[in-house]
Amino acid sequence: MSAIGSLVFCSECGNLLESTTAQWTTCDQCQSVYPSSQFANLAVETKSGPNAFPSALKLKHSIVQVETQKEEAATIDEKCPKCGNDQMTFHTLQLRSADEGSTVFYECPRCGYKFSTNN
Repeated sequence: MSAIGSLVFCSECGNLLESTTAQWTTCDQCQSVYPSSQFANLAVETKSGPNAFPSALKLKHSIVQVETQKEEAATIDEKCPKCGNDQMTFHTLQLRSADEGSTVFYECPRCGYKFSTNN
């Protein structure tokens, strides 16, 4: 009998052995018999890597930040509602589903006021 983690295999044929509450375990393939007491003290230790369970929210957050950093703002003749500056910068992002319009983000270069509209 040999064990890998919590799985126990027959030494004769390599078949996976079923754990039982009886005193003896019999291999279904080759009929080899093993004492069940050998299964009782098996220690199973598992380890996970740092990226084994990635967070879906964290991945989405990273994608949005990368896309935002790649966007270049353009200038438009639009009056700032806060300070009255005649020009504002803007950029667009597709935040909703593909069959809906994109979101336009405006920012005043003078006072830093920001707002957004949906197309």
